[in-house]
Amino acid sequence: MGLTGTVLAVDAGNSKTDVAVVGAAGEVLATARGGGFRPPAVGVDRALDALAVPVERALAEAGVAYVSHVSACLANADLPVEEERLAAALTARAWGASVEVRNDTFAILRAGVAEPRGVAVVCGAGINCVGMRPDGRTARFPALGRLSGDWGGGWGLAEEALWHAARAEDGRGEPTELARTVPAHFGLPTTAALIESLHLGRVAPERRHELAPVLFSTAAGGDPVARSLVDRLAEEVALMATIALTRLDLLTEPTPVLLGGGVLAAGHPRLDHGIRTRLAAQAPSAQPGVMRAAPVLGAALLGLDHLGAPPDSQERARKYWEQEGSSTDREAR
Repeated sequence: MGLTGTVLAVDAGNSKTDVAVVGAAGEVLATARGGGFRPPAVGVDRALDALAVPVERALAEAGVAYVSHVSACLANADLPVEEERLAAALTARAWGASVEVRNDTFAILRAGVAEPRGVAVVCGAGINCVGMRPDGRTARFPALGRLSGDWGGGWGLAEEALWHAARAEDGRGEPTELARTVPAHFGLPTTAALIESLHLGRVAPERRHELAPVLFSTAAGGDPVARSLVDRLAEEVALMATIALTRLDLLTEPTPVLLGGGVLAAGHPRLDHGIRTRLAAQAPSAQPGVMRAAPVLGAALLGLDHLGAPPDSQERARKYWEQEGSSTDREAR
């Protein structure tokens, strides 16, 4: 008798949520998309109410009311205690017989590897790193920003670019082209004018994230300060990956190291070269690559792992999202 069961796979990021119902043979029975998952902003109950919209749509399309296992990879589940609380809240929704909640970075990792073995570093708005082994061991960081010792991410890079631009313009820091390129991006003549506009709300505060690409273009033009920030990010990415590999006893074994998120997937030559060079020195067995698969695939594969599904089931699921990826926005978050 063949393996039976169904998986409700959820990949919920800050900006959007992808949901799928997958059979034990890897067949995708239904998919749905919803908005972002932001418990810190709206509370757990409201966040789950929003999540229920695509979940219930997918369940209805699949013709099921209940699944064997819920595999939910969620943004803002940064600590094990948060995963436990969200798992309890999801269990109360009665969508499945069992529930496992992981940080959404685990979905990105699992989507990019053939088995649950490897490390992923994600740099989008923030920065995070996780690793896993088939025996269930994991490595992770709190990923709570400067509070937990993080450096990098799109927001962090934008803040660094503005900080250096301000100090260069008023004389407290070394000269840098950022003092010109940063305000010019907003059509302003000086960094002082930009600071005033941000402070008074004439430029929306959330637009600061636009400065990360400005930093990379300024670095590509040869500016030493901008280049030093790109180099520091490369060092941070390689360091996180190396520590995760070490914790999992994978430092000397050939192991995938996936790079995901908007910053790392953008293909900035200096950053990419810097990461690979540092990994070659610190973790020579690491196999770096850019993660381009749909993160919800990772949630589905983690669910199939839970069911004990064979490799051909997982390959069937992977082929589905490889085909869908050509026509659907699957940007890693």
